[in-house]
Amino acid sequence: MSENIKTIEYYYSVVTDEPGRGRRLLEHLSEKSINLISFTAFPIGSGRSQISFIVENSELLIEAAEDAGINLVGPMRALMIQGRDRVGALHDHLLRLANAGINVTAANGVIDGGGRYGFVIWVKQEDVDKAAEALKV
Repeated sequence: MSENIKTIEYYYSVVTDEPGRGRRLLEHLSEKSINLISFTAFPIGSGRSQISFIVENSELLIEAAEDAGINLVGPMRALMIQGRDRVGALHDHLLRLANAGINVTAANGVIDGGGRYGFVIWVKQEDVDKAAEALKV
């Protein structure tokens, strides 16, 4: 079983939660040739949403955000796992973290339809190195 587990940098922004906001943001990033590895958006209440970006080139993201007047927070660190899809794959990783006493604050996983999966795991920033050790990065 071949899995690639690594720590990654991400940035996030809090934006107003309104129709078309994400589409306009993605259009802007596309026009600036930002290649997204992961894009996660979710409501955080009071008419606001948080959008997290994992990109190939952080410098381009920062420039594009400044150009669009978007406040970015980061760089922050998380863990990314990519591997061959199998029953229980995500459970195995979360079990290792739980056994190491690490709380997962958020996670997002998806399969590609071709037998592989990607999984991003967010933990407290002070736990990233401990989580990487638990996952044998």
